[in-house]
Amino acid sequence: MITLYTFGPYFGLPDPSPFVMKAEMLLKLAGLPYQTDTRGFGKAPKGKLPYVRDGETLVADSTLIRLYLEKKYSVDFDRGYGSRERGVGWSADKMLEEHLYWVMVYWRWLNRENFERGPKAFFRRAPALIRPLVEKIVLRKIRKNLHSHGIGRHSETEMTEMACRSIEALAQILGDNRYFLGPQASGVDATVFAFVACTLTPHFSSPVRDKMAGMNNLVAYHDRMMAEFFPDFVKR
Repeated sequence: MITLYTFGPYFGLPDPSPFVMKAEMLLKLAGLPYQTDTRGFGKAPKGKLPYVRDGETLVADSTLIRLYLEKKYSVDFDRGYGSRERGVGWSADKMLEEHLYWVMVYWRWLNRENFERGPKAFFRRAPALIRPLVEKIVLRKIRKNLHSHGIGRHSETEMTEMACRSIEALAQILGDNRYFLGPQASGVDATVFAFVACTLTPHFSSPVRDKMAGMNNLVAYHDRMMAEFFPDFVKR
């Protein structure tokens, strides 16, 4: 059986990482039996989650997991869709992972109120005496990563404006479709749902969340997908 290494539920989500949620969604869409394990971070091949173990094979990175499943198990995540839809799906996937993600990181980690509300909990395992120093080192690294990416060189207003444009693009592509590309689920739904869910969680506040919450079709999409794929996390 495939083992998916995760962080586990946080912030009212199946996982705090959209990449982990994406990987789990891909396994669900592929119809493959799997189990999750929250004890794998220290042994992560690339120092990040998610990764999967399939027998003796380790695959790290959500996109590489998708490619592995497609090749090893002959899964066509985009079956039923033509080349144009497949291209749109892959483009939306990368827009979220390479652009919106970094703005999400900013609002979760570098906004003090959100940090105290969420990511600060990750440091509880560190000894109390050195915990403030560990937090400071990690936050400094995150700021450096944002700057290196480029998004961190912009003002808060500028990066938020760009993120909101990406959210508008998602809503425009979704339209009144049941799934992102049309009447049936595809590979990009794993990514879109993960990012919509991680943005909409009320655990954090930001103008990016407000923008997403104002897109009625994205909110309805979120509710449908959560009920279908992660029913235990549907709010009663």
